[in-house]
Amino acid sequence: MRLTLHTDYALRTLIYLGIHTDHLTFIREVVGVYGISENHLVKIIHRLGQAGFFKTVRGRNGGLRLGQPAASILIDDVVCHTEEDMAPVGCMQHARIDAKSCILADCCSLRGVLGKALDPFIAVLDHYTLADVITDNERLRLRLPTMM
Repeated sequence: MRLTLHTDYALRTLIYLGIHTDHLTFIREVVGVYGISENHLVKIIHRLGQAGFFKTVRGRNGGLRLGQPAASILIDDVVCHTEEDMAPVGCMQHARIDAKSCILADCCSLRGVLGKALDPFIAVLDHYTLADVITDNERLRLRLPTMM
């Protein structure tokens, strides 16, 4: 299972905001710390802001903050919101069986095995919140002065 950059950036940004709860954070601050694309991050923040993970404050003194406490943000919710499709193989996308994509589509047992493997992955993510993944190491490294 490999998560997209969209999910990776979303989780990193949430971790950063979960550490910097004492002030509004600028997008450029997050971009500078992680060295990620500002345009891509803006899209992620917009999408996750609509879902309530982030709150944005517009204007001269604006910025970002968590939309809810870190202890109430489930990692599973973020991943499921950012991943278009969690299917490990193409024939499982959107629970669609396409006989044209594979000669074995109508009798394949591999699809069931991969589906069973995916269930525990999602179940583990459902047991952790953003607060659980913000450790002292993250706090130490992400509290360092940043370039803006």
